[in-house]
Amino acid sequence: MSYTLQMLLGLVAGLAVGIVSAASAAPWLQALPAAVEPIGTLFINAIRMTVIPLVVSSLIVGVGGAASARSVGRFTARALAIFVTAIGAAALFSAAVGYPVFARLRIDPAVAERLRQSAAAGPLHAGGAIVPTWSQWLVDLVPANLFKSAADGAMLPLIVGGVAFGLALRAIGDSGARATLLAILKAVADAMLQLVTWLLRLAPIGVCALAMPLGHRMGTGAAEALLFYVVAMSAISVAFIVVVLLPFAVIGGRQSPAAFLRAAAPVVAVAFSSRSSLAALPASIEAVRTTLKLPGEIATLYLPLASAVFRTGGTIAQVLGVFFIARLYGLDLTPAHLGTIVVSAVLTTFTIPGIPAGAIIVIAPVLASVGAPVEGLGLLMGVDTIPDMFRTTANVVGWLAGAVVLGRRERRET
Repeated sequence: MSYTLQMLLGLVAGLAVGIVSAASAAPWLQALPAAVEPIGTLFINAIRMTVIPLVVSSLIVGVGGAASARSVGRFTARALAIFVTAIGAAALFSAAVGYPVFARLRIDPAVAERLRQSAAAGPLHAGGAIVPTWSQWLVDLVPANLFKSAADGAMLPLIVGGVAFGLALRAIGDSGARATLLAILKAVADAMLQLVTWLLRLAPIGVCALAMPLGHRMGTGAAEALLFYVVAMSAISVAFIVVVLLPFAVIGGRQSPAAFLRAAAPVVAVAFSSRSSLAALPASIEAVRTTLKLPGEIATLYLPLASAVFRTGGTIAQVLGVFFIARLYGLDLTPAHLGTIVVSAVLTTFTIPGIPAGAIIVIAPVLASVGAPVEGLGLLMGVDTIPDMFRTTANVVGWLAGAVVLGRRERRET
């Protein structure tokens, strides 16, 4: 049985058992999802354990060992151009498709009142994460303490620190100390990749254990308005993948659809079940190295940068989340509002953390940009599990689509 099939079977089996357990009266079946959930948590913790040393060591080796600083700058500029283009496309696509879709949402006044009360009572941020201001986000780009950033899992400051260290390492010239340090860091990156290889062999079990409690929660009912939001968000995320990202990879990257989907399938399975872009980063690196066979810079430079700032699914979340909250509170959106939402969502996307519901955590500036009540955050978080699975999938498919496009350009110049 192929590895991809094992992953998909693990995902489907976990979801199926979880949904059945939600409808069952058998105590042991009711308790099964909670019993296996720690296994899924252990799997994700093990994956995340590899992320920071893998990303930082790979970045430093990629920048410090590059042929020239100019080549690093050119490569980074191209990667950022892909990020901005894809995120802008996600915002425009979400606005063009989502606005008429959410215009069809009809909310009973009594139901709307209950939803507003629920939103007002809910938390405005998850896991104690406070929504950062723009000034704080800019300040935090340069870490005062790299070790604290690593302990906090703050990827973007670590990316900045890693790139700066790599450039400084280049500046000391071709000394023996530089070569030794690069060799040590390359050994760290290789060791982390070996650890990832071992973990991926257990991924079908981990994915099943993650999917089962999600399926159990999916078995509960939802109000009609919230169900509309869940279905619309999930469907539009899938539509963006099919209509925009796949053609981008096939046409821009000269990839056959079958080859690209085969490479993406294991990455998507991890992303979909864990709802974490960062958790899927090691599988993404494995895919571009072994399946897609892209140039080394894609794994060492592009993917670490993408994991920090490239989240097309997050853009979709913010645009559609504002549409839903505006509809819920009876706010009429003008063309000027739509333009503001698109621009705000593109800018705010670059602040999204790679954690479950990360896009919802930082949606406050987009809501504020059109006068939508920030209390809607609590409501969106309460129903975000299923949409977040599809949006995280859009994130990682976007990474891989950008990777094949950038990889094709790099091959042409070598």
